Amino acid sequence: MVSQKVTVHNPSGLHLRPAGNLCKEALKYKCRVELLFQGNEANAKSVLSVLGACVKCGDEIEYRCTGEDEDAALAAMVALTERGFGEAE
Repeated sequence: MVSQKVTVHNPSGLHLRPAGNLCKEALKYKCRVELLFQGNEANAKSVLSVLGACVKCGDEIEYRCTGEDEDAALAAMVALTERGFGEAE
């Protein structure tokens, strides 16, 4: 298991489009990818689970990846978050 905290910077937080981009990225990996926020765990491969986390701009989230390609998955999730989930700012 590997994990890392990162801050969400895109102005709208994790609304539908960035949540979809996050899930699309997470689905590329075989390992379990979880998003932790305010004591709750969300399955990063489920758009509804990610939306239910209610992550806003400026919130710190943590990714936790468990499985055979966990290091690659964690690096990709952190990079995607730092790029604003593929949205233009």
